[in-house]
Amino acid sequence: MDERRTSQPATTPSEGVTTAGAQQGDTASLTSHEEWQRQLEEQRDKYLRLAAEYDNFRKRTVKERQESGWRAQADVVAGLIEVLDDLMRFAQVDPSSTDSRTLVDGVSMVEKKLFKSLAGHGLELVNPVEHPFDPNLHEAITTTPAATADEDHLVAQVFQPGYVFRGQLLRPARVVVKQWNG
Repeated sequence: MDERRTSQPATTPSEGVTTAGAQQGDTASLTSHEEWQRQLEEQRDKYLRLAAEYDNFRKRTVKERQESGWRAQADVVAGLIEVLDDLMRFAQVDPSSTDSRTLVDGVSMVEKKLFKSLAGHGLELVNPVEHPFDPNLHEAITTTPAATADEDHLVAQVFQPGYVFRGQLLRPARVVVKQWNG
């Protein structure tokens, strides 16, 4: 029986500690792994919430921009309602009882009211007669001889006025430009 005892490997106190340390390491690595999983889930949750919040912000911004555009259009249309009313009244005039001068004056008044309303919203008329030709605002249709060198490149006539809206050119003025041939 003594042989059996000696044939079995003897355990030393350091081996027991190593085995216990390994078990503690396994428990520590499990705890560390669980902690990493928890942190990963927290970060994933934060990311998903942030992505959803950004998507809501983007949708809200698009909607607000669209509504802002509609309000701006409504402001312009509201400014034109009075002009439309005048045109409707003007259309009801009996041509047999109204002279041509009254019709021309009426059209002129409606035109002035329309331009005043649109100017209040930022529209500017480009009518450059006797001003220097500017290719950024004018389109030269043709040229005409200038009487003096001082008149070179001045606008002689406007075929069609141009329009600028809040600094942006909508349509260039189509003009005749004076040219000095010396």
